[in-house]
Amino acid sequence: MTTELVDTPVGKARITWHPPDGNARAVALLGHGSATGVEAPDLQALATALPLRGVLVGLVTQPYRLEGNRAAADEASLDAAWTAVWASAAGMGLPMIAGGRSAGAQVACRTAVELGARAVLALAYPLLGPGSARELLATGRPTLVIQGGSDPFGRPDQFPALPPEIELVEIPAANHTFDAAGAVTRPGSMARIATSAGEWIERRLSAPPSTSSPRLAQHGG
Repeated sequence: MTTELVDTPVGKARITWHPPDGNARAVALLGHGSATGVEAPDLQALATALPLRGVLVGLVTQPYRLEGNRAAADEASLDAAWTAVWASAAGMGLPMIAGGRSAGAQVACRTAVELGARAVLALAYPLLGPGSARELLATGRPTLVIQGGSDPFGRPDQFPALPPEIELVEIPAANHTFDAAGAVTRPGSMARIATSAGEWIERRLSAPPSTSSPRLAQHGG
């Protein structure tokens, strides 16, 4: 595990890299939510599991959190920081997957097409927030949503009809942080998240990429 600071228009962001043992076949950049940082158990589970499939995982800490601010930054600032981090990582020339949990998933959805993401991985998507359903439906990339069955910010049965490119996996009885009541334990939830995401990424990497033109490619970045 290594860390890297990246200059962005709104301050320094940090990438915590979790590399595979051999050569990486793809990069997954994952952002945190507004209430927790990259220490969130679901992000940590992916940082452990995905490198075993040859995926270099970068957990992205937004500048506002590095600066110690408790309140999340506005959407424009979040997107600007994410775009700068993405441009830095895109220099590796590998297929890139955008993702995150909660607010981090929203950032990934909003920016996926313009940044040229191969696919989007959305954990604990805050469906009931203003504009959230619209942002998800407009992602424009193959997308996997992993959602707790009892998430107060949007249960799986509250999602609108989804197009074929958006898949939804339910973690039974789990809440927004994937804690689960009853027989399903948090370790069980984390294992299912890791397996579902890993298998989905394998399928995405074997499929032809989208032909949409990313903004970064248009600007030579």
